[in-house]
Amino acid sequence: MCRLSCDLYSLTMVQGYWKNSHNPQVVFDTFFRLAPFEGGFTIFAGLASFFEELAAFRFQDEDLRYLHSLGLFQKDFLDYLQHFSFKGDIYSVKEGEVIFPREPIMRIHGTLIETQLIEALLLNTINFQTLIATKCARMYIASQGGTLVEFGLRRAQGLDGALSASRACYIGGASATSHVEAGRQYGIPLQGTMAHSWIMAFANEQQAFERYAALYPDRSTFLLDTYDSLGSGIEAAIAVGKRLQQSGKRIGVRLDSGDIQYLSMRVRERLDQAGLTDARIVVSNELDEMIIHQLVSSQAPIDVWGVGTKMVTGSPDAALSGVYKLAAKEQNGTFVPVMKFSDNPEKSSNPGVKQIYRYYSREGVPAADLIALTQERVTQEEPRIFYHPSLDYRHFFYKPQGEIRQLLTCYMRQGQLAVELPSLEHIRATTLHNLAHFDDSYLRIINPHIYKVSITEALRKCKKQLVPSTKRIGS
Repeated sequence: MCRLSCDLYSLTMVQGYWKNSHNPQVVFDTFFRLAPFEGGFTIFAGLASFFEELAAFRFQDEDLRYLHSLGLFQKDFLDYLQHFSFKGDIYSVKEGEVIFPREPIMRIHGTLIETQLIEALLLNTINFQTLIATKCARMYIASQGGTLVEFGLRRAQGLDGALSASRACYIGGASATSHVEAGRQYGIPLQGTMAHSWIMAFANEQQAFERYAALYPDRSTFLLDTYDSLGSGIEAAIAVGKRLQQSGKRIGVRLDSGDIQYLSMRVRERLDQAGLTDARIVVSNELDEMIIHQLVSSQAPIDVWGVGTKMVTGSPDAALSGVYKLAAKEQNGTFVPVMKFSDNPEKSSNPGVKQIYRYYSREGVPAADLIALTQERVTQEEPRIFYHPSLDYRHFFYKPQGEIRQLLTCYMRQGQLAVELPSLEHIRATTLHNLAHFDDSYLRIINPHIYKVSITEALRKCKKQLVPSTKRIGS
């Protein structure tokens, strides 16, 4: 890892806290303000990666020498950093959870110094992987649970971004990756086809396909569009495919340009006419959820979606709007809530130490999320008023119908993992399970219904008490 993975202002502030012996216990929240891609949901990802990086977060001698060269930091402070490691507690929703704006998806307990130092590392890891997992989940939904293969290595934002993206795509619903290092590190299944250069390196397509099939008879997917998809490309694929069929093998063909809807239909006809009814059609070329949605709606006969650029870069959104805000600080032995104010109510934070409760219908479908102070008693029998989190007039009454589940769990206590982290395969299964149990209206690719995230009456009162009188709603 990059051991100086923190912002300069974190170090300058921390030196100030250290110099003034101001290092109380505090609580920070991580949340985001807006669902990406104008969507109705977000998939939480990156938690295990963050814990791995946090365990290695130490200042080495060369790091301290560099910091000393900046002329900003005192030697005694740098000596203090030499012995730094995070010793706090971390509560989080689980990876693969469906999350929504303004919810405290992670809660960090510790001293002011240690919680401030890990801010950038946390946000960098969680924001990126959550963005990419969400993008992939949208494509998975658009494909109606189809087979997605991540092809994004060459277009990703550097090798570290590519590796994180491959992990996040798998969490979001991709079935495999072409990224070999991601397969090695994370155990993600590997899939790949061939490049146009393979075909161009031989005399013609049939020779190229024959040579490939001789090497990989069980993994032969032939690229059709090097010269003529509906001419020499499909003809050569059929010729080689029929020979492989005699030995019990099946082929795949890939389309990487042109009118994918039209070409896939014509190719399917040709394959079926040749008796290759089990041959798979793979498509690629700048796919995103909108294109996939349109192709599925048009009943294009596509078996596998090879997605690269748009998935691993989170196009068109550059980043998730995740932030890290102080929510409480110790004063005379107890935590006192604090909050950020703003002339824009949507940018104000929610104060205090909080928990998220997810309310389910009788049928087991999530109905609404409620943000509450941890000292509040939330029961299944009790009807509640759900208030809009931005202190406006909107509210509704809700009587619990089914299960109520806490979303924040203690993952780290005193700097040590408190639970065993699940496998990546398990996290992916969690995502797909959660998506299957949400109402489709919240998962729509276009114009989704807005899922209700609210605050309790006690949290609303706490917030109103902290807002200066000149900023209070209705004052």
